[in-house]
Amino acid sequence: MEFRRVAVLMGGWGEEREVSTRTGEAVAKALAKRGHEVHRVLAGPGLERSLRPLEVDAAFIALHGPMGEDGRVQGLLEVLGLPYTGSGVLASALAMNKPMAKKLLRFQNLPTPAGYTLQASELAQVLEVHGDLGFPAVVKPACSGSSYGLAVARDCEQLAAAAAEACRYGGEVLVERFVRGREITVGILDGQVLGACEVAAPREVFDYESKYLGGTRYHLPPRVSPTRLKNLETFALLAWRALGCRGYGRVDLIASDTENDFVLEVNTLPGMTATSLLPKIARAAGMSFEELVAAILERARTDAQPRAVEPGPPRALEQPQVLASA
Repeated sequence: MEFRRVAVLMGGWGEEREVSTRTGEAVAKALAKRGHEVHRVLAGPGLERSLRPLEVDAAFIALHGPMGEDGRVQGLLEVLGLPYTGSGVLASALAMNKPMAKKLLRFQNLPTPAGYTLQASELAQVLEVHGDLGFPAVVKPACSGSSYGLAVARDCEQLAAAAAEACRYGGEVLVERFVRGREITVGILDGQVLGACEVAAPREVFDYESKYLGGTRYHLPPRVSPTRLKNLETFALLAWRALGCRGYGRVDLIASDTENDFVLEVNTLPGMTATSLLPKIARAAGMSFEELVAAILERARTDAQPRAVEPGPPRALEQPQVLASA
């Protein structure tokens, strides 16, 4: 094993801590079964001090949400020179920021639902900004995951309430036109499509309750034609590459009832419990949960490139000279 000693980073900051801990425990158990020396690390303030004494070979990031999924932990691991799983600093930051990701997707001519963003300070203008976008509308935090703060608004009153709730998770809200259709998620491993799953939630959107409290049905493969499935998988891979992602992840899309396909978002650190979507896709492709975890770890790396000339010892700064004027 190239990475014998592995730190599994779990827990983290904010509302997704519990989900992250479940992911981390599942990953840690899978790695231990394959003979790795596993160190469970509850991420939080002082993470660097927790990591340094362990002298691990790699970090398996099992974090979700702000601080863990948005490039900041990845940046710390880059500074430490410690290989880590998943996408790098820039791709993680771009994918986590849904409005910025949508701009890049549109730049690549990839379809994504129309919408707008609002800061917490602009909530009083939400009805004015909403204009003719219409109802129903999907309201979600601009930089969050696990469907926290996600809601469908059917009128002005619901829109105002949903926007205020979404702003609790980071202070910025994304409002999108609701697209009716089948929600499809595509799993990606090592830059290739691993498979796809249709998520048939009991509600109109795959919200927190649908994800974690039951009632959702999963169809593998999705109930669309082979030609359309190929189109969805192509869109997913193009979106993945547009943001510069690497390693593994998921891309969520909508196969609309009007025969148009839309990219919703890119997930660089999807849930990794045995019942999460990516492991379901892997299992349908003939890969066990332990094999999937091992494959992800094998691709751990940093973005650091070797320098042509090694830097010398730091020098004391010289005092600037002040020239007297004539």
